[in-house]
Amino acid sequence: MIKKQSGFTIVEIFIALSVGLTLIAGVLSVFVSMRTTSSETNSAGELQENGRFAMTLITDDLLRQDFWGDLVGNLDGGVLISSPDPATISGDCVGGGANNASFPIELGAFRTLWGLSVTSATVMGGCIDDAKIGSDLIQLKRAMADASLNLTLPLVATIADMPDDLYYIISNANNAAIFSDDAAVIPTVNIGRIWEYQHHIYYVREDSQGTNTVPVLMQGRLQNDPSNAMLFDIMVEGIEQLHFMYGVDTTDDGSVNAYISAPDMLQEYWDNANNVNVVAVKVYILARDILPDRKYTNNNVYQLGDISFDAGGDNFRRLLFSSTVSLNNARTNSW
Repeated sequence: MIKKQSGFTIVEIFIALSVGLTLIAGVLSVFVSMRTTSSETNSAGELQENGRFAMTLITDDLLRQDFWGDLVGNLDGGVLISSPDPATISGDCVGGGANNASFPIELGAFRTLWGLSVTSATVMGGCIDDAKIGSDLIQLKRAMADASLNLTLPLVATIADMPDDLYYIISNANNAAIFSDDAAVIPTVNIGRIWEYQHHIYYVREDSQGTNTVPVLMQGRLQNDPSNAMLFDIMVEGIEQLHFMYGVDTTDDGSVNAYISAPDMLQEYWDNANNVNVVAVKVYILARDILPDRKYTNNNVYQLGDISFDAGGDNFRRLLFSSTVSLNNARTNSW
């Protein structure tokens, strides 16, 4: 007996297709949602990482600003036995004031901390020509501890024992001398210890990557190069804005009386003159996504101390970081 076989009816086929399409749409919706969430999570993680690294880099430098090894007090002509002549340093970055090159001169207070709000891409005597207008720049000078250098003479007895392409400071409690690795001999400072001498600059510039413009945090650092005293490197991508407010002690009691932005700082504040000292710095860093997200619109206004940044409805996520750094070496007469 032959059995009659029948297939699906048109109605059953359409029902099956409808159920299948519904299931596929649901799976795709979950996939797209998970991908969007993953992208946002990755973006937030990248912003956190970049912003925190930039903040750590700058605040660690500020904490050690104006540190000169064993020297008690300020670095100036009265304590310096010898130092390179700033006029002979090619490509140096010279900040505002009469005494603000990488190395001090006898005239005026040596500025070991200084900053500006960038109004032109070319700043600091032309050694920088790509600064982002509207952001801030900060420069600072310090001695840097190095396990291979932080030794008392005669343990480090000759120039040949020291790494190349650097400048150094040898100091005791009362005197100091600054010299380079190509000096004939290490200057004589009784029971002196040797440290790396550094001049650092931080600012923001914008780089082109394909059709996208990426802001980056730049660091300039002093090197012993006859043709160019400052070496510049990209430290962190996605840093869009720097802003600094300087805590000024005008009553000589060690407390901040006012936080002031660079354009409003008086010359005597930078020079720590007339019993006025900069004893703290507020640091604001605005981190931005490297690539835009066309599904995201940023209408936020970010407050960086006394200035604001309006995202203006663009497609970049941002994260604002802030920190207040007490300058450990301000007003310090002994270590």
